[in-house]
Amino acid sequence: MNTKMDAPSSERQQQDIPKWIAVAALIAVGVVSFYYFAEHSLLLRVVFLLSVIGVSVFIALKTEKGRNVRDFLHETHLEVRKVVWPSRQETLQTTGIVLLMVFVVAIFVWLLDSLLLWLVRLITG
Repeated sequence: MNTKMDAPSSERQQQDIPKWIAVAALIAVGVVSFYYFAEHSLLLRVVFLLSVIGVSVFIALKTEKGRNVRDFLHETHLEVRKVVWPSRQETLQTTGIVLLMVFVVAIFVWLLDSLLLWLVRLITG
């Protein structure tokens, strides 16, 4: 948890507004440039667009919401590292059981469908 004293939230939000405007403007310029320079190499246009997006993400991460996202991603990475993943044998056994149950249910539904079809034909003549 973050224990350092920060500026009041409304003041930080006011400081973040120009950053978000810059992010939106950069992305808009990148997309417009991608289509405006259509006669140039696709590789160059994609590299430019990805560069603009990278700079935009960098600027966005400097905002309060960006810091929250970065902290969240860091915490989720730590939680994923704590997960005990199943072994290959457990995975194969579970997959086999699931496939077997799908096959059994499919056979049951097929038999039920055949029975209902037979009953409808019997009733309708």
